[in-house]
Amino acid sequence: MDRRKLLRLLATAGAAPLLAPLAHAAGPENWQTEFNAAGAPWKLGFATPPGDLPLTPATVRGRFPDALRGSLYRIGPAGHDLGGERYHHWFDGDGMTQRFLIEGSEVRHQGRYVATAKRTSELRAGHRLTEGFGTIIAGVEPPESPDSINVANTSLLPLSGELLALWEGGSATRLDPRTLDTLGLKTWRADLAGLPFSAHPKVDPDGTVWNFGVGASQGLLVLYELAPDGALRRADAVPVPDLPMVHDFAVTDRHLVFLMPPLVYDAQRKQAGASFLDAHVWRPELGMRVLVVDKKDWKKRQTLALPAGFLFHLGNAWSEEAADGTVIHVDYVRSNTAASVFTSNREVMRARRVRCAEPHLTVATLNLGSGRATQTTLPLEAEFPRIDPRRVGLRHRRVVHATQVAQDRPGFAAIAVTDVESGSSQCFVYGQQAMVEEHVLVPDGAGAGWVLGTVLDFAQKKTVLSCFAADRLGDGPVAQATLPYSLPLGLHGVFVPA
Repeated sequence: MDRRKLLRLLATAGAAPLLAPLAHAAGPENWQTEFNAAGAPWKLGFATPPGDLPLTPATVRGRFPDALRGSLYRIGPAGHDLGGERYHHWFDGDGMTQRFLIEGSEVRHQGRYVATAKRTSELRAGHRLTEGFGTIIAGVEPPESPDSINVANTSLLPLSGELLALWEGGSATRLDPRTLDTLGLKTWRADLAGLPFSAHPKVDPDGTVWNFGVGASQGLLVLYELAPDGALRRADAVPVPDLPMVHDFAVTDRHLVFLMPPLVYDAQRKQAGASFLDAHVWRPELGMRVLVVDKKDWKKRQTLALPAGFLFHLGNAWSEEAADGTVIHVDYVRSNTAASVFTSNREVMRARRVRCAEPHLTVATLNLGSGRATQTTLPLEAEFPRIDPRRVGLRHRRVVHATQVAQDRPGFAAIAVTDVESGSSQCFVYGQQAMVEEHVLVPDGAGAGWVLGTVLDFAQKKTVLSCFAADRLGDGPVAQATLPYSLPLGLHGVFVPA
């Protein structure tokens, strides 16, 4: 099949699981009422801001280093309820972009909802008009296309003077990086309009951008290569049998690496009225398949096998040559099952804490010569792994990640920097009344750099931005900026120097 036909098939595949007729809607429970009645103080992290947040100064303790002069952008689900109807999954909420403008001893914040076509039309109607990733809304019409339910709530990519708000199932959304105005959908090429452009692109040290998208119902994985200026170099689709839910991937200097958990789309479940999430089936007999694709020739592909497990995020991958061929090292955050996406990330929408299999930092070794894959799980609870952006696809050691799963509430209580080769780790504990969000590692010349990130202090009902020396994390923050309000818990972000 030629490339153009395959991409047209993928466009159909992107819409097919979302356009199936709805056989039933969510049950009679009123999740909004349950959420409002709950007494859990941490539910603040899943509340809906009533509107945009204007540029507001924070209270700063200490001084943020010169290397951090610029903007930390973050994004996540924020619009969780509308017209008395509350979503049944954290990942369904309309996206809100946060900007922390850092200038030494001054920090200012602004937050704006991404004005997607979905959000705009639903605000006008005063109620939900379509289903979500994990929620079926009674009485709504099937969506017209993937982008008609695009919530632009997962991650951000600065590219060619714009800021792209990313989602899983559809197009990137263009934002003005200064005002956070929504500028419309990004179309790389006419025949790619509306195709999934996933939320975790990787940027090589030379500026090349790699990404993928999943067409679940047709088992097609679309691959993208972009030039540093954002121009499209290549896009094509790769057939993958039993294509699972894939959220993230990694690159080396020569390969694209996909860890594929056995959470597989079942079209019959969707046709019977399940949400897109609930149309997926856990099939541990498939194991964790590892797809390795040659960067230069996407037809050169190899599949290896790891024990069954689930993941959202990878840290990094790098390769070296051994006597029997290329060996790839990749670190990721592994759980034994996918229970978290079905249960804990759903129940927070009614302020319930449900514990599932805890995620741990794991290091895998992929021997392309022998076809054998092995892995070692470190005794470190982890999520949101980030590395020095200059080391993407290259040998690295330090991974910044959230750690210490909280017992009585969702999320994590601490941030850590872990050496994935030695297993040694340093940690800073924010405390039992703080919910840790993703932290990023910001380079500072030849030095160790800085760790920058946010937490929700639900005791104070405020969000706090903190900066640490990356090699002295345990010493605590060198500077903190406290907002006069709290923000909904977000997902991912990026630092852009001034």
